Amino acid sequence: MGIYEFSAERINGQEVSLEKYKGEVLIIVNTASKCGFTPQYEDLQKLYDRYKDKGLNILGFPCNQFGEQEPGQNQEVETFCQLNYGVNFPLFSKVDVRGSQAHPLFHYLTMNAPFTGLVDKPGGRMLHAKLQAEHPEFLIDDSIKWNFTKFLIDREGNVVKRFESVEAPFDMEQDIEALL
Repeated sequence: MGIYEFSAERINGQEVSLEKYKGEVLIIVNTASKCGFTPQYEDLQKLYDRYKDKGLNILGFPCNQFGEQEPGQNQEVETFCQLNYGVNFPLFSKVDVRGSQAHPLFHYLTMNAPFTGLVDKPGGRMLHAKLQAEHPEFLIDDSIKWNFTKFLIDREGNVVKRFESVEAPFDMEQDIEALL
C-alpha cells in the first residue's frame, strides 16, 4: 500500500485520486492560516517554484484541530493563501489529521513516518513545553503534533521522512534534491 491508494477532496470540492501525482516527489503538509508557523507557506511556495519543473509537488491540507487556527471555510482558506503567500500548489479541503476522524491518508503517513521528537530541534523545546502543558495526550503516540507537519514522499509513493512543525521547509531541501 502507498499514498496512491488514497483520494482526497481538493479545496474546490473535486475528489482526486492521489495516483494523479504518481511519479512526482511530494510534500504533504497540514496547514493553518492563524498559526505561528503560517509563514511557512512562503517557503513552501518558494520550494515549489524552485523544483516544480523537476518533479516536486506540494499538497496542502488545511486543518482546524490545533488551537482552532484554521477557522475559515475552504474558499476563505484558498483566498488567504493566494493573497498573502502567493500559494499556487494544490490545496485540499479541510480535514482532521489526528484522532478517530482523521483522514485515512494521515493515519497512513504517521504509521509510516513515526514521530521523532521535538526537543532536539530548534524551537522544539517551546512547542514541546506547550504541548506538555496544554495537550499532553498529543505526545503519547506518533500522531501529528501541530500544524505544518511535513511528509516527504518519493516518486513511487513511499513515505521517506517526516519533518515536524518546528522544522523549516528549507530544512527539507537536501532530501528533496536527493529524490529529484
